[in-house]
Amino acid sequence: MSHPAMLPKLARHYDRLAQHYDSVMDHLETWLLGDWRAWAAAQAYGRTLEIAIGTGRTLPFFPQDIMVIGVELSIGMLKYARQRARQWRRPTLLVRADAQALPIRDKSIDAVLSILSLCTIPDHRRALAEAYRVLRPGGRLILVEHVRSSNPAVAAIQQLIDPLSVRYACDHLTREPLELLPHYGFRVLDVQRRWLGIVERVLAEKPL
Repeated sequence: MSHPAMLPKLARHYDRLAQHYDSVMDHLETWLLGDWRAWAAAQAYGRTLEIAIGTGRTLPFFPQDIMVIGVELSIGMLKYARQRARQWRRPTLLVRADAQALPIRDKSIDAVLSILSLCTIPDHRRALAEAYRVLRPGGRLILVEHVRSSNPAVAAIQQLIDPLSVRYACDHLTREPLELLPHYGFRVLDVQRRWLGIVERVLAEKPL
């Protein structure tokens, strides 16, 4: 479980990163994710919620006929997301909010998207529970996350450095959200992994 004091720390951390976030991710993401961000956006439809939308890096990839709602804890990151939304002229609602307590009605969202965010949200279990709550029956959950490696040697290294990563980067290296999805009621439709199982993409749904 997360402590309330972790949220201001997390927000400050990403406020500091916001100015340089895109320049760093432009290089890292090509290597780490390849075309998986575009894949994730292509699965979205209707009213789509992206949790921890950051600087809005997914916005250029979404289909034009959907309504995007983005929640983000960091004011600094939201500043850049708003700039990107204006640049791409997308119908987008951006809200400063906590993914662990979404200000959204039950069963009102068609798709929930998370890209490299469950690793930083203090209590990713609560975030998944909230995603299930706001999704309508038949709605999609779309994840692209870095996770505990399926390679035992790599996983052991992740376990070793995880405390430092959490303390200084607010980044959990050993989470495995896929294992939690059935517990929260999701039905997993597709799973793929890359880079020694460190990066995972998941398509799931809230059953009818």
